[in-house]
Amino acid sequence: MNENINKSALFNGSCFALITTAFTFSIRAGILPQLGEDFGLSASQLGFINSMWFLGFPISMIIGGIVYHSFGARNIMRVAFVAHTLGILLTIYAGGYTTLLISTLFIGFGNGCTEAACNPMIADMYSGVKMNKMLNRFHMWFPGGIMLGAIISNVMTTMNLGWEAQMWITMVPTVIYAVLFYGKAFPKAKVEGATSLGNNFKALFSPVFLFLFVCMSLTAISEFGPQQWVNIVLANSGANAMIILALTTGVMAIARFFAGPVVEKLGQTGVLLAGSILATIGIFLFSMVTGGIAYFVAIIFALGVAYFWPVMVGAVAQRVPLSGALGMSIIGGIGMFSTAIWQPIIGGWIDSSREELSGMYSGEELELMAGQATLQNMALFPAILIVLFIIFFFWQKNSKKTEMVSPVSH
Repeated sequence: MNENINKSALFNGSCFALITTAFTFSIRAGILPQLGEDFGLSASQLGFINSMWFLGFPISMIIGGIVYHSFGARNIMRVAFVAHTLGILLTIYAGGYTTLLISTLFIGFGNGCTEAACNPMIADMYSGVKMNKMLNRFHMWFPGGIMLGAIISNVMTTMNLGWEAQMWITMVPTVIYAVLFYGKAFPKAKVEGATSLGNNFKALFSPVFLFLFVCMSLTAISEFGPQQWVNIVLANSGANAMIILALTTGVMAIARFFAGPVVEKLGQTGVLLAGSILATIGIFLFSMVTGGIAYFVAIIFALGVAYFWPVMVGAVAQRVPLSGALGMSIIGGIGMFSTAIWQPIIGGWIDSSREELSGMYSGEELELMAGQATLQNMALFPAILIVLFIIFFFWQKNSKKTEMVSPVSH
């Protein structure tokens, strides 16, 4: 059925599309202080701009997942290219706060389309062990692309190249994936006939799915919160904030490459519990340390959050199998939606901390103390997860469904 498909071009195109997603995350994190300065934006306003990235993502991901079989991966990726291009150009030529909100929403929408199209497309091109291997290789490019984008942003900022020039860089992988996809035959979709949509919806209201739904909202913000705000909350800590982001995502990429043996050894519940403990320690230490020790703390934090996303998706696949592809789309969607909701709140924490501490500190010292106070608040997310995953560990301890499910989503 798919003999004449150029699998190499389609797979490489998918990887560059995911690199675009990663660049829009890390380069945006790098230019956040410049945007705030140039447009006179408060941290709360920057938080709302950030939230648009995470809001557009789940909307298009869930819609794209539902219409994948009827609309097709080719058309979904066409929408992704248009959304990415519009979002990037509108950001570069933004006139102010409102334009930045709209442009970031477009970028988020394009990112969600990439997820909705490429995951099932790769699954349609390969089967068995090869499919799992290729999906994992595909998803390595999210943290890997963030690391690359963070390094590029740091170098360009050091060279005093403006944020507009940095945003132009995100057009490079966008154009590359469009060229790789152009004129190619796409694989025919495999129709999932094993589980009805009715059974999918029933499974969404099972106790295990609802529990994982709540946990996903906290695991996502534990991962994305500190990363998206790293250049503001750690800017005056004595450590290079964008190198911290690059180090974190680099460790995450390596950790995810070895996800199989780790999950097999500790089990899903054990990995989630261990991750929440390490993430809490990492974020809490970030709120206290300055200088070079922050790079060591970044490794602890990265090991804590590395497996959250893929193992949560794997837990839905394994423990709520009747939810099907719909369940995995929704669990990913709630992760991004939750992060969107929390972004302005985190920005508000920074503004409030600056106000409260302004009588005692000033200048860079004030920014450092406000950033550390905000990180202490962020540490509450994984701290709550420790309690929830202890409950989940004992709840699922006697479950017979303990087979390893290969992580297939970033």
